[in-house]
Amino acid sequence: MTSPFLESISSACRLRGYSLQTEKTYLHWIKSFIYFSDKKHPRTCGSKEVTAFLTYLAKEKYVTANTQKVALNSLVFMYRYVIKKDIGELNFKLAQKQRRLPTVLNPPEIKKILEALNGRDKLIFELLYGSGLRIGECLSLRVKDINLDRLSVTVVNGKGNKDRQTILSPALVPKLQDTIRSAIELLKSDNDRGITPALDPALSRKYPNAGTSEAWAFLFPASRWCPHPLTGEVCRYHLHPSVPRRTLQKTVKQIGMSYKRVNCHTFRHSFATHLLSSGTDIRTLQELLGHNDVKTTQIYTHLAGQHYAGTISPLEKL
Repeated sequence: MTSPFLESISSACRLRGYSLQTEKTYLHWIKSFIYFSDKKHPRTCGSKEVTAFLTYLAKEKYVTANTQKVALNSLVFMYRYVIKKDIGELNFKLAQKQRRLPTVLNPPEIKKILEALNGRDKLIFELLYGSGLRIGECLSLRVKDINLDRLSVTVVNGKGNKDRQTILSPALVPKLQDTIRSAIELLKSDNDRGITPALDPALSRKYPNAGTSEAWAFLFPASRWCPHPLTGEVCRYHLHPSVPRRTLQKTVKQIGMSYKRVNCHTFRHSFATHLLSSGTDIRTLQELLGHNDVKTTQIYTHLAGQHYAGTISPLEKL
């Protein structure tokens, strides 16, 4: 049972339109802070306790700079919008900023993994690589988000609550047509039982018939019904990300590719790197990936080797 205080955190997040994932993340770090402070109520804590907690994360838990920043943002949100208290100046130890290049697979490695997959799982990873999607973006796709005529995919409420469009491979059209048909059949079967796909409550109020519209059917629906995370009403959500993640790890092990650190996001990194290597300009790639700042996209120039274009190894001169 959630405490009234944590409920107030959730309410503050929803009032400001934060995503469910952001809400869960904030609750996680606020709970961690409460346990670190010997379960004292945050109202009785201040800059001293917050500084100690953030320093503890850096010195003893060895978290990354980004993780420490998320923890800080969670606590600042809590004090600013829920407790309405100024926590004052913080003088904590900064976590070490680590710069790691992401893992990128070459085309033969991508092909090897895809050939070891089948059906729904294969289509998910083909979309991750073929359209540069994040796993959450892919699994939350609905029928309306796929345009088979224009060969485009619309990502709704992606990272940062942004919408964007990206490319769709013509090779996936037949599979997507079958997947769309199956999704619509499942929707009609659920509707006969009074069940609808999970929808935002505000959307349901604005469009009362959205739950019976084919457009809102999930492409990758979960196998079971579940309570809606906001309303508690029984509905059908999309597939949980843990399902393709487990499948991928099992497949990578089976084909003997455990020498590389491969996860779902690796396919998005590979999409960006291979497009850049084939001549796609950085601004187009930025739009396809949905990055706010082109500096974020520029990391792929390192992976594609463009940052040292024209530089000759000294070995060649011997």
